[in-house]
Amino acid sequence: MDKLRRALSGDDGDSNEQTGLAAQINNASTLSWSTRIQGFIFCFVLGFVFSILGTILMSIFIGPKGLTMFAIFYTLGNIMSMCSTVFLMGPWRQLKTMFKETRIIATCLVLFFIVLTLLSALVWEKRGLAIIFCICEFLAMTWYSLSYIPYARDAVKKTLTTCIA
Repeated sequence: MDKLRRALSGDDGDSNEQTGLAAQINNASTLSWSTRIQGFIFCFVLGFVFSILGTILMSIFIGPKGLTMFAIFYTLGNIMSMCSTVFLMGPWRQLKTMFKETRIIATCLVLFFIVLTLLSALVWEKRGLAIIFCICEFLAMTWYSLSYIPYARDAVKKTLTTCIA
């Protein structure tokens, strides 16, 4: 069970102990492990519901209002899903993990496409561009998520290479 907790919390076996403010923040958490799991599940499911709700709202409200609602709910859903792991890891370890060498590009792409999605929908009011950026946001989020599964990205690369060649 302890091994599962370490794996879910993003503990990759680094022996470096946290010091200073980061240690105080992580040690100040009073949430039990079951509460952390419940918080993770709640945020992840809420993020999924927001993403689906955004898609439904876009089809109900035609025009700029629907596009705005779609962009806000879809992006909020992705942010909620991304932040759900804060319950498992804690905020400091989440940030360290997000910007590790193996996933910094994926993290930056997700954040970049989140900004572009919101800009295209709220500021530029370009429906087609917002949808293209949402697709890119989805693909970047998928690639980011795969980075947490050992060898998953290598398997996807190999599968795509085999299908294309």
